[in-house]
Amino acid sequence: MSQRATITGPVTYTPGDGAPLTIPLGPVDLDFAPDSVTLSWTADNQAAGLTAIPRDEFDRFVREGSIRLSAQAA
Repeated sequence: MSQRATITGPVTYTPGDGAPLTIPLGPVDLDFAPDSVTLSWTADNQAAGLTAIPRDEFDRFVREGSIRLSAQAA
């Protein structure tokens, strides 16, 4: 299932063993799996971003208001 959302506050992810990176504020596309959510976005410099985060972490970002879900599925 795909859905649109907006990053409205701090949302970070950790690529591999690297330092946490911040997803830029603005629109993202979401693709849901049973245990994770894949987020994709386009940064201000037109670079595409993509990451998967655990479902419980995604749910926390939504509860905290850092990710605002759109009303319609894509």
